[in-house]
Amino acid sequence: MSDIPTENSDIIYRVNDKPPFNQCIIGAVTHLLAIFVPMVAPALIVGAALNLPTEITAYLVSMAMIASGIGTWLQVNRYGRIGSGLLSIQSVNFSFVTVMIALGSTMKADGLHADAMLSTLLGVSFVGAFLVVGSSFILPYLKRVITPTVSGIVVLMIGLSLIKVGIIDFGGGISAKSSGTYGNYENIGVGLLVLLVVIAFNCCQNALLRMGGIAIGIVAGYVVALCLGMVDFSVLHNLPLMTVPVPFKYGFSFDLHAFMVAGIIYMLSVLEAVGSITATAMVSNQPIDGPDYTSRLSGGVLADGLVSVIAAMLGSLPLTTFSQNNGVIQMTGVASRHIGKYIAVILVFLGLFPAIGRFFTTIPAPVLGGSMTLMFSMIAIAGIRIIISNGLNRRETIIVATSLGLGLGVSYDPEVFRVLPASIYVLVENPICAGGLTAIFLNLLIPLNNNEGRCIDTAELEITSAEKNTD
Repeated sequence: MSDIPTENSDIIYRVNDKPPFNQCIIGAVTHLLAIFVPMVAPALIVGAALNLPTEITAYLVSMAMIASGIGTWLQVNRYGRIGSGLLSIQSVNFSFVTVMIALGSTMKADGLHADAMLSTLLGVSFVGAFLVVGSSFILPYLKRVITPTVSGIVVLMIGLSLIKVGIIDFGGGISAKSSGTYGNYENIGVGLLVLLVVIAFNCCQNALLRMGGIAIGIVAGYVVALCLGMVDFSVLHNLPLMTVPVPFKYGFSFDLHAFMVAGIIYMLSVLEAVGSITATAMVSNQPIDGPDYTSRLSGGVLADGLVSVIAAMLGSLPLTTFSQNNGVIQMTGVASRHIGKYIAVILVFLGLFPAIGRFFTTIPAPVLGGSMTLMFSMIAIAGIRIIISNGLNRRETIIVATSLGLGLGVSYDPEVFRVLPASIYVLVENPICAGGLTAIFLNLLIPLNNNEGRCIDTAELEITSAEKNTD
C-alpha cells in the first residue's frame, strides 16, 4: 500500500520509507528511551509487591523485553492479517499490574509458593490473550461503534492519563515523594533542561537533529544528573550474564475466578489498542477511516493478542501497543515502520543480556519526565485531531464533553464509583476505559442527525453577519 502524503506534513520518513542505517539506529534508540523504563517497570513492581525472588523478577524483566521485540516485529512487518503495518511498538500493559498483584497476593495468602503462583497467573494470561485474538475478527463489523469520535476520545484520555505519569517523573518520581525530595530544585532543574533541549532540537530544520532531539535531551539530562549524584547503579549488581527463554518455565495452571478478573482487563486493552493504533495512523499521515484503516486496526489487535499469548508462554506479563511512541513519531517526524525492525532486534538482544537492558533503568525520573511530559501531550493533541476530523456537530460535542468529563473526572478521584459492583468498578476506575465506554454508549444511544452540520463558532457567525451587511 502506498503512503498518503498530507499537505504541509511534518513527516520526514513515511510509513514505508527506509531511512539510512545511521538514522534508523538514532530513531530506534529514541523510541527505546521513551519506552524502556515503562516496559520493565511492571515486572519490577509486581516482583516487589509479591516479594518474588530476585532471579524470578530478573527473568520476568528479560522476558518482557524479548516478548516486546517479538511483538514489535509482528506489528511492523504485517504478516498477512497479523500486524498493523505501522510503527507500532509493543510493550507490557500497565493495566495488568494491579490485577496481577491482587490475584497474586490472594494466592500467596492461600499458601501458594512463587512458582505455583506464577504458574497460575501466567496460565490465566495465556488463555485470556485469546479473548483479544477473537475480538480482532469482529472489529471490522463494529464501524457503528468504533467511530473516529470514539477512537479520538480514547486517544485523548490515553494522552491525558500519561501526562500525569510524565509530570510525576518530572518532579522526581514516586520514590522522591516517599523520600521527601519530590519537586526540589535538582529534579525540576534537570526536568526543565531536558524539556528545553528537546524543544530546541525539535524546532531544527535539519532532519537528523530533529530525529535525535529526544535522545540528545535525555543524554544531556543524564550527564547533568550523573554530576549531581542522582544516578543509582545498584540495580546493575548481581545480574546473570545471559537469560535464555524457557517456555512455561514455571508450569501451567488455570483458575476460573482469576480468569474472569483478567478477562475484563483484556477487553479493556482492546479499547486501548484501538486508540493507540488510531493515533499511530493519524500521526503517520495514514487514513483513520475506511477499509485500509479497518484492516490495520484488526491486524494490530490480532498481533496484540498473539504476542500476549507468546509473552505468557515465555514468562512475561501481557503486552499491548504502546501509546508513548506516538509522541515520538509526532515530534521526530519519523513514521517509518522499517525502524521498528531495528527496535525489535535490539529489544530481543537486551532481553538476552539483562545487564545491558537494566542500564536503561538507571535513567533518573526527572530526565524521563522532561521528555515524556511533552511527548504525552502530543498524544492528547493527536486525539483532538482525530475527534475534529469527524466534524464537531452538536451530537459529537455532547459525546466528547460527557466522555471527557467522566474520564478525566475519574482520573482526579478514581473512588467516585466505588459503590458499584467490583466487576464494574474495575472498569470505570480506569479513566481511559471510563471515557471510552461512555463514548461508545452515547454514540449508540444518541441518534444520528444527517441534516445537522458542524457547530459554527462565534468568529464564523461574525463573518457571516458581516457578509450579509456588505450585501
